[in-house]
Amino acid sequence: MTRYDALMELEFPELTHTYTTRDTILYALGVGAGDDPVDPFELRLSYEPDLISIPSMAVTLGYPGFWYRDLNSGLNFASVLHASEHVILHAPLPVAATVKARPKIVAIHDKGEGRGSLVVSRRDVVEVETGQRLATVSQTAFCRGDGGLGGPVSAAPAPQAMPDRAPDQTQSVPTDPRSALIYRLSGDPNPLHVDPQEAKDVGFPGPILHGLSTQGHIVRRLMRLSDPLENPIVELDCRFTGVVYPGDDLQLEIWTENDLALWRVFTGERRVIDNGWCRFSTPLSRTTKANA
Repeated sequence: MTRYDALMELEFPELTHTYTTRDTILYALGVGAGDDPVDPFELRLSYEPDLISIPSMAVTLGYPGFWYRDLNSGLNFASVLHASEHVILHAPLPVAATVKARPKIVAIHDKGEGRGSLVVSRRDVVEVETGQRLATVSQTAFCRGDGGLGGPVSAAPAPQAMPDRAPDQTQSVPTDPRSALIYRLSGDPNPLHVDPQEAKDVGFPGPILHGLSTQGHIVRRLMRLSDPLENPIVELDCRFTGVVYPGDDLQLEIWTENDLALWRVFTGERRVIDNGWCRFSTPLSRTTKANA
């Protein structure tokens, strides 16, 4: 059996995850909610009476953790980078529930010996009480030290093309210096994000912000393009292309086309998320382009 075959047959345990309104609020705070604590929209994300979930919170539900290491996958886990994340929302996320998920590897795009591989894992997040499938979450890891796995050498699907025109909106999205300290409490305790020495040991000047926290900061802003209850985000995707440090100011560029918002993110001159898009349940209003 090749390493490719072994990975495709890797068994993940079924995960059961109970979360509460407190966890929903904690996730929201970890992606910057409440940066204006009296803004009515921000309060809907961080205060119980009219609480709603941020769609990107799906990435934390039934999360398998650092399985590249913990499941004896045979991968060089020290060289794994988070490449992209894709989420389909089949229903609005409850603000509290018990869910279950069983991840599996669904694709490996092997670049060849010495060039690494892209390993795609996927899980359906199902509410235990109702049996309702809430979300399908797909994560792509760039396994830099694991090219030439013995399977077919294949290219990954092409990313979403970005418009060849000026963005319809540009927004500044601040991150708090404490963002990583808060976000890690939603299920990703990797010390790279909080321990200065751990970060320096792998070549960074200091702890870096979780890519999924950066994504959440942006999705929180994209929710404001429409009413999050009447016209919610039903699908989202992005590629992580650079490092964000807690406290960085994110520059968000947005294009709107029918039911899509296309987006990318910079910090200074560095493009840190690219080929981002999210789909709404119905087309966006033409007035969206004028909304900041």
